[in-house]
Amino acid sequence: MIIYKRLTEEYVDTFIKMRIRQLREEGATEDIDIVPALKDYYKRHMADETFVSWIAMDGDNIVGTSGMSIVERPPYFSCPSGKTGILSSMFTDPGHRRMGIARELLSRVVGEARVRGCGLVQITASDMGVLLYTDFGFVKNGNYMQYKL
Repeated sequence: MIIYKRLTEEYVDTFIKMRIRQLREEGATEDIDIVPALKDYYKRHMADETFVSWIAMDGDNIVGTSGMSIVERPPYFSCPSGKTGILSSMFTDPGHRRMGIARELLSRVVGEARVRGCGLVQITASDMGVLLYTDFGFVKNGNYMQYKL
């Protein structure tokens, strides 16, 4: 039986391992040890509530993760609060896929965004995740660009 709970400091180390598994699966190259930076990020942003995560547990094992950073931008017409939820860490253990876990986690973090006054939720979806997000109601925004520093 899958149980859903909010991420707490107790599970951060395992959460980080799952995040690294996700990044590897998405083809990221590992040229640095990212664990200290992830630990620092989650500790700071969980404390000030600008990062929220729901996890899926099968017994004592985390089998699914979600994460959302809440950022604030100047308000604009389609998002007058200026608050945006940026999804990350959406990952389900391969042995637990196709069971509705990712959809439930997504529903919970989107609910968090709503409660916290976000006017928009965004994600850069992997090829595997596009169907989930489209089915949920996300629409592609062709304007997304980035500049690497």
